[in-house]
Amino acid sequence: MTERTPNPDAPRGTTDPAGELGQECERSEALFEAQPKLIQRFLEGQARLLTEAMDQHLPQVRFTLPDQIVAQVPKGDEAKLVPVPAEAREQLAGGLIDRITRFDLRIAVRQRLAELEQSKDQAVAASAVLIRHATAMYMVHGMLPAGRSVTYTAGEGEAIPSIPVSGGLEPESAITAATDAIAEEGQAEAGRGELPVPYVPAARRFFLPQWVAFDEQDRLLVGSVNEAEAHVRSMQHFLGVLHSAVSLAPCVVTDPAYQQKRYGMLGQLVNQGRALARYQTREIIRTIQRRASAHDLNRGLSLSLPYFNDQDLEMKIHDFEVIPAGRIMFTPAFVVRAARAEAAKVAQDTRLDPSTRKHLLNELNMLENAFEGSDRPADRDSGRGR
Repeated sequence: MTERTPNPDAPRGTTDPAGELGQECERSEALFEAQPKLIQRFLEGQARLLTEAMDQHLPQVRFTLPDQIVAQVPKGDEAKLVPVPAEAREQLAGGLIDRITRFDLRIAVRQRLAELEQSKDQAVAASAVLIRHATAMYMVHGMLPAGRSVTYTAGEGEAIPSIPVSGGLEPESAITAATDAIAEEGQAEAGRGELPVPYVPAARRFFLPQWVAFDEQDRLLVGSVNEAEAHVRSMQHFLGVLHSAVSLAPCVVTDPAYQQKRYGMLGQLVNQGRALARYQTREIIRTIQRRASAHDLNRGLSLSLPYFNDQDLEMKIHDFEVIPAGRIMFTPAFVVRAARAEAAKVAQDTRLDPSTRKHLLNELNMLENAFEGSDRPADRDSGRGR
């Protein structure tokens, strides 16, 4: 990986990976490595328990501190084990009130660990540090799949690199369909024979090919739009887990695996989210054209145009009216006029960041171009445009 985006999860002013956050992670890792193997496995078990509870949005979770730990990194070869008070071992994050108010369990876990870290008992405080560190590391290293080494470039005027740069190892096949798995001998494997490749070249340019639903021409690589939407949700969940890890232990932003996974998945999500929105926009255009040809647009027309918001990393909908309700003869010029009017509004909408605004304007331009120059009238109907 040769290119990274600024990390919005890191606190303001933190730019040096070897600075204070890096030192904090190093201290926590050194303390973890100082523990006997049995205690390390116990801590990892508690980390999985906490992670699963937070990922499932449970209202509360019980976890346990070790019965004894090495409370300080030993200066010599001998590590001194310190007992954890029996009355402090069983812990609870969240509760009845949190269940009623739907309080985020991630916040409850973070607050409880922070309270324990302030304990006057050295073993309790160190145990909380260890569980926090083990949980954040499990989220990054154990819960999320590793991906390919990728490089993205940013489009003109965009802050997030999302266009994959080919490494020359994904040759196109002239005899296979876009969705076929192929066997090939790549440059890096020369002389080792053909290797079965489960993903098409367009998918293998991304961090996790199994979640790529569109190629560079917005052609669908999976069986349905529903499957493509599921892939987008999987990528959003992936980044959500990384965000949870940072909220629990901010120093995790200095971890190389975190940086690689966030960079790889962020670019892939933005790329595929925009491709999904453009694909759905073309479906809307085809629906309007089909209904216009059938004289089935004679009671007004409103559109819900999907787009991908780069700030929220979510699919959003831009609603606007093409023709008010009533019995007015539909003509394509109405769509052209409405698209141009909405483009003027979007261009001035400061709630959208520049790259999202550019993406939405491109979709409105697609809509305008699809109907510009077409003057065949048809009756109009009240339904949605999709």
